[in-house]
Amino acid sequence: MCEVLVPVIFLALAFDFINGFHDTANAVATSLATGALTPRSAILLATTLNLLGALTFTGVALTIAGGIIDTAILFNNPKTISAALLAAIVWNLLTWLGGLPSSSSHALVGALTGATLAATGPIGVNLAGLSTIFQALVLSPLLAVTAGFAVMTVVFCLSGGRTGPHLNRRFRYWQRLAAALQAFSHGTNDAQKTMGVITLALVLTGYQESFVVPLWVKVLSALALALGTSCGGWRIIRTVGRGITHLDPPAGFAADMGSAMVILTATLLGLPVSTTHVISSSITGVGLTRGAKAVSWSTVARILLAWVLTLPATTALGALFYFL
Repeated sequence: MCEVLVPVIFLALAFDFINGFHDTANAVATSLATGALTPRSAILLATTLNLLGALTFTGVALTIAGGIIDTAILFNNPKTISAALLAAIVWNLLTWLGGLPSSSSHALVGALTGATLAATGPIGVNLAGLSTIFQALVLSPLLAVTAGFAVMTVVFCLSGGRTGPHLNRRFRYWQRLAAALQAFSHGTNDAQKTMGVITLALVLTGYQESFVVPLWVKVLSALALALGTSCGGWRIIRTVGRGITHLDPPAGFAADMGSAMVILTATLLGLPVSTTHVISSSITGVGLTRGAKAVSWSTVARILLAWVLTLPATTALGALFYFL
């Protein structure tokens, strides 16, 4: 069974690495757009805080491991996970090449569901757990729009509606702190999805009986995400940082704070969310404080298209790779 498990772990870490450079934009796009951080310092900050966040929690990992498929039915069938990981990797690479901020979380959940349906039919899918995960994935962007709008409104009130170089200098400092919190929150949620997949593989192959994330799984997943983050994802950074709305340091601070609050809350509840769509939605909420015309709805439409397509596309890809 070891010859089956090792490739699964390798694929999981490859997905984690790609997730890192695919989602780097979540942590650094706003800081780069406003000039609060240089590219080198932004990537260093994102890499370090992603690593720290990834090592801190395990609730999301346990939700992924036990919430999507029925392990009793799929016992000794790790190729389901291999097919799902291949599907999620292919989708992430396609959307990265197109500069489209799609969701690695949606991709993984959809691919696992599709591969399981191909292997066992509906009986192998944990409908109750999948429903909870789906609700979190759907509601979190709506909460992020609200959070971004609310934080930006507070910033307006505290600054008395003033703008200018002095306010921008002050908020560049605060935005660095918000970017650090955003990077940490990204690590707390995204790396755990890989931890959950590897833990699931360990249970399916009989290497362990319970959904407990081993230390070596935490470390490898955290390092893979951090290494991917260090490679950057500049196509998506341009879309998120400059394509949705104009960002100055106060707006960048509000966007990062709004998204970090939503992601950390989800992590504490053990719920996987799309960090990509949360930060994009938070930026949209910030833009709406200046009116609907301040938002590039064509860019938002592209992001929404990815949001709508990712789950059905990766479900189909997961089933396809399983049959292959």
